[in-house]
Amino acid sequence: MIKISFTGLVFKEKGMYVAYCPELDVSSCGYKIDEARKNLREAVDILLDETERMGTLEDILSEAGYMPVDKKHEEWSPPPLISTEKMKLTRSLGA
Repeated sequence: MIKISFTGLVFKEKGMYVAYCPELDVSSCGYKIDEARKNLREAVDILLDETERMGTLEDILSEAGYMPVDKKHEEWSPPPLISTEKMKLTRSLGA
């Protein structure tokens, strides 16, 4: 068994809610916010299962900035989230 924490960002796109985990670069969607969240948890769970099956789980987590919390590597801590902010960029076309 493995235990990890991850960030879930939820936004609306064309009538659907998209839930995104930036640490693992995984996303899912749903017609309702709770459905998108549930589907994101399922997508992360599938990622963990598949990478564990392939023997690359610890490599994937380490590359994503996760650190093991215990000696058995059963719990992993995500990289610290420093900031979430909306940003803008304005530029001339063709520049």
